[in-house]
Amino acid sequence: MIEQIEIDVQLREGKGRDTRKRLSEMRAGAKIPGVIYGGKEPPVKVALAAKDLVTARRRGGVNAILSLKLGGRVETVMVKAIQRHPVSELPIHADFQRISLTEKIEAKVPLAIVGEAPGVKTEGGMLQHELRVVTVRALPAAIPVSLPVDVSNLKLNERVQIKDIKVPEGVEMLDNPEHVVVHVTIVKEEVVEAAPEAVAVVEGESAEPEVIAKGKKPAEGEEGEEEAKAGAKPEVKPLAKAPGAPAPAEKGHPPAKKG
Repeated sequence: MIEQIEIDVQLREGKGRDTRKRLSEMRAGAKIPGVIYGGKEPPVKVALAAKDLVTARRRGGVNAILSLKLGGRVETVMVKAIQRHPVSELPIHADFQRISLTEKIEAKVPLAIVGEAPGVKTEGGMLQHELRVVTVRALPAAIPVSLPVDVSNLKLNERVQIKDIKVPEGVEMLDNPEHVVVHVTIVKEEVVEAAPEAVAVVEGESAEPEVIAKGKKPAEGEEGEEEAKAGAKPEVKPLAKAPGAPAPAEKGHPPAKKG
């Protein structure tokens, strides 16, 4: 159950150049601007110590219920949005939404992994996260800080779905119950094919296999000719034609008859 955390805030006034000057002075004093809105009341601009907001979030989580003490009244709110410095990531502005402790609201709740999966520990798998937050509906005080996801029995190729997450009484899960939260997958070994350049070759030498043989290395284009010659039949030269002998007949035709 979320506790209510009190924070002192001050009313912030001013327009135009006066507003910019006040904002500069405010941030110089480690304070940040904020706005309270929602419900039937008009929006209210406030200022508060940045460290108070950071402490409240660490203590009560992202859905902390805050009681903003403004003069003689108290505003019950939750943080709707925070703008952060791009470098330091410290808050520089906050939006607070008024809530009623007797009305259910929707909220995002982070998931917390509990235990060590056997599929990772003993089977060499990897725990793959598919969801890290879920949406719930509940009374503000009943919204959990986080929801545990037990993976202590998760083996290789097994998974945890939203329907497997236990939620406290009074908390309604709004996400699809079939959605996968985490699963243990096989770690695929990356097969790296050896590129031709991977063969160690001394600069200036050919990358072709070395042929140990005597004699001159054939020039480029001669290797094919040598192979052709090696597989060819020896050349048979025709016998010299005797004087007055008839010409040999062509294959498939009988010799011509004389007169």
